[in-house]
Formats: sequence, C-alpha cells, structure tokens
Amino acid sequence: MSNWIRVPGVVIKGHGVASGQADDPRFPGGTLQMQKPVFEKLGLCLDDYFLGTINVSIDPYHYELKQSKYTFRQVQWAVDRPAEDFSFFDCRLRLRNGIPHPGLIYYPHPETKPEHFQDPGTLEVLTAFIGGLGYGDLLVLELDSDQMVIGEGGKGKGKGQETITHHRRSP
Repeated sequence: MSNWIRVPGVVIKGHGVASGQADDPRFPGGTLQMQKPVFEKLGLCLDDYFLGTINVSIDPYHYELKQSKYTFRQVQWAVDRPAEDFSFFDCRLRLRNGIPHPGLIYYPHPETKPEHFQDPGTLEVLTAFIGGLGYGDLLVLELDSDQMVIGEGGKGKGKGQETITHHRRSP
C-alpha cells in the first residue's frame, strides 16, 4: 500500500447502531459486536478496532470502489436478520496533529443491507479508539488507490448501483 490518496472529510453523526449507541434492542452491544465473531471466523480479526464506526463525510467528493481487501458474501450475523455482503478497504485518518490512525473502511453493501443507509458521500471508518474526536472535526482520509478512487462533484454509488466486483484478499 504505497499509493495513498487523500480527501478532506468531516466527522458526522451516524445511526449509532454499529456501536450500540442507538440502544436498539435488536442489536445488543451494537451490530459490530454481533458481527465481530462472524468476521473473525471468515479471516478478519477486529481486536485492534473500536467496535463503532467514525462516519466521515467527504462531500462534495465521492468514492468509487475498485478492489476490497476483504469481501464476505451472504454473512448471516443475526438469526432474525437477512444475510448481508460486507467489504473492507484499507484507510488512514489524519487529524490536526498529522499522526496517521490506520483503519478500515467498513462497507455493508447497500444492495443487501435492509436499513440504516449512508449518504453516498459518507464512509464508515473502523480504527482504534481516538479520544477527543467529535462531530464536526475536520480530518484527512487516506485511501489506497488500488482499492478505492475519489472523484469530484456529484455523488458516489448509491443503493443498488454498485457495479464493482469485489474479491477477498488474504491479509
């Protein structure tokens, strides 16, 4: 991963279901807490990540998916939920201090996701806990250009519009 591309972003409020902050009784502890053991069985360990996402708006830019680091198809992570497809992409967050925080873009495929959709200019980031980070904070999101590309203007891929083929790569 030597081809990092940078895009400015701002931290925005999400749905709160990944972390469990939404207090949705269907997802005790949050969806990521429920999904973590399933992803681990599939080859992705999330032990180094806070089990919640940082929602980063890159508007007016948009993203396009090229090649995921991991893709898992038909993941049955809850008995009462339909199976979903998930992809993960390498990224780094740089805050005002310039220190890179390695992470992953968490991408539940919109065409298999039943609810809690993101704006197409929003990316969900998994990383270690970052104290003091708040809504409205500006940052730079770095993406591997072999995995994702950034465009200007308009919106990225919305629900049901994904045309990129994903393949699982070993870590």
